[in-house]
Amino acid sequence: MSIFSRLFKIGQSEAHSMVDKFEDPIKLTEQGIRDLKSDLQQAMTSLAEVKGIAIRTRKDADSKKKLAADYERKAMMLLQKAQNGALDMAEAERLATDALGKKEEYAQDALRIAQEAGRHEQMANQLQANVSKIKTTISTYENDLVTLRARAQTAASTKKINQQLAKIDTSGTIAMLEKMKAKVEEDESLALAYGEMASADKSVDDEINSALKSGGQIESSSSVQLLELKKKMGMA
Repeated sequence: MSIFSRLFKIGQSEAHSMVDKFEDPIKLTEQGIRDLKSDLQQAMTSLAEVKGIAIRTRKDADSKKKLAADYERKAMMLLQKAQNGALDMAEAERLATDALGKKEEYAQDALRIAQEAGRHEQMANQLQANVSKIKTTISTYENDLVTLRARAQTAASTKKINQQLAKIDTSGTIAMLEKMKAKVEEDESLALAYGEMASADKSVDDEINSALKSGGQIESSSSVQLLELKKKMGMA
């Protein structure tokens, strides 16, 4: 394969790829339904025309058949008149023969036209089957289009949500939470340290005043030693 042929093949494949990207399944389905409805309209027009021809041809065949029967009836009436003496037998036979010739002519026409009507009716039946098939296909495509639209909407929503989730920096969020946790623990430790420092800086007077205000007793080592000293001196 020459270099030009290879370049042409590559360009052709890329063109097909671009066309595939621009093709929208929903729009293609909608266009397909419109095309089928156009075909349906044409098929129904043809069906109506063929049915009309079949009906007219069948009526024509029936009319020719009735004319043939009518000429046969006339031939019989001529012979009956001759038999009754109301008409010359030779003349009656001549006219009856002409009537039977007309009867045969119309019978042949009736047969030929009836066969033609049968062909038109067969064609009409085929067109009717095509019309029914197109109607069924349109109905199927329309149902598929409803499903396709729902799936496309669901896919678009899911895609949007997934894109939003993909933008979230999970590792960054965890690192930020760890930093916040460390900061909170540091603040709590500092709070405890400041509390212990505040307790250590409390003076004896503060403890006495606190005990007096609360109505309690000073529970300290100095109080215990004072009590024991009083017991030794007999003052307890």
